[in-house]
Amino acid sequence: MSDEKLQKVLARSGYGSRREMERWIGEGRVSVNGRTATLGDRVSHRDQIQVNGRAANIVSEAESPRRVLIYNKPVGEVSTRHDPEGRPTVYDHLPPLRTGRWIAIGRLDLNTSGLLVFTTDGELAHMMMHPSANIDREYAVRVLGNVPEEMLARLKEGVLLEDGMAKFTDVRFFDGDGANKWYHCVVMEGRNREVRRLWESQGLQVSRLKRVRYGSLFLPSDVKAGTWKELTTKDIKVLASKLGIDQKKPVRMKPAEKEKLERRYKHQQIRHSVGPKHRKD
Repeated sequence: MSDEKLQKVLARSGYGSRREMERWIGEGRVSVNGRTATLGDRVSHRDQIQVNGRAANIVSEAESPRRVLIYNKPVGEVSTRHDPEGRPTVYDHLPPLRTGRWIAIGRLDLNTSGLLVFTTDGELAHMMMHPSANIDREYAVRVLGNVPEEMLARLKEGVLLEDGMAKFTDVRFFDGDGANKWYHCVVMEGRNREVRRLWESQGLQVSRLKRVRYGSLFLPSDVKAGTWKELTTKDIKVLASKLGIDQKKPVRMKPAEKEKLERRYKHQQIRHSVGPKHRKD
């Protein structure tokens, strides 16, 4: 490993996204050769890196896998790795990894369901979350109240929220003929509760909110709430190409590992298909 930025090395090794690693370095949680690291540090295989006082398990570029999966988050799960209140997290049902860890690409709040993307590759996570990638997010939303065409026009032109101007790049009627109606809307940013706040700024009540697309990745109908599906090597190559990042060799699983993963996927599908009928999605 030639000299590389510290945050890139940590992200590749599965500690989090590059942006998250920059924050950790700024907080003094990372040291290099016994001294507290600073932003801008570059490291090689000769350096001793510690994270939170423990030796870091550094993965080289050649060793680092690039896996991506999509997860259908139910209402009631938090998007953090650990919750001090003991609530279930989106990480509870993900498949275990031999090396590294799953990195969440963006978040969804407690009462929002739908598509979350996870990867083992910090570079891919960084690119998918960086504003320069111009990746849009599509949501299905059920609102209570009258929605005239003038309101839809305002929501697309821009509304001043407490943290600045916000808008939908697209919003259109989807379904419903009563007081509650479904719309599909698209935003380009991942600001906190942005979709809810935009609708509420028009005096409407949001009763359901579900993310159905993140960039080119859609939530398939066969991925039920609380379950996941891993992208194929071909899909990951297409995704990496769209993001303009280097291709990697595909993950080579031993037959026993592949069989175990397939059994785990089938088991979660069966478990959720016979689960409580009232479970929210």
